Amino acid sequence: MKHKLTEAEKEVMDILWDQKAAFMKDILEKYPEPKPASTTIATLLKRMQTKNLVGYKLFGNSRQYFPKVDKETYFNQEMNSMIDRFFNSSVSQFASFFANSKKLSQEQLKDLRDIIDHQIKE
Repeated sequence: MKHKLTEAEKEVMDILWDQKAAFMKDILEKYPEPKPASTTIATLLKRMQTKNLVGYKLFGNSRQYFPKVDKETYFNQEMNSMIDRFFNSSVSQFASFFANSKKLSQEQLKDLRDIIDHQIKE
């Protein structure tokens, strides 16, 4: 999967990931006011189908949309792509940048160390 979501598409995808499957009216219902036009959501869904990220099942004349990729898989691919592009595929360069640029507290750094230690043990 090499298709990135635009910010607008990600908003729709977040709803689908949360709901597992949703009709157009369900998707629109989740948006805060002012809600986008249904034609806007339809266009986003069509683009996401073209990218093979969303599918649908027909119920009469209504389409129930569902994600074709789970959130964790998509997020992992996005993170790996970013690390490849900006840090020459070096996870240690990324970690160093992240730790230094975010000005992490001692507690946050310890939490990260605990996560890494846990991964090493497995």
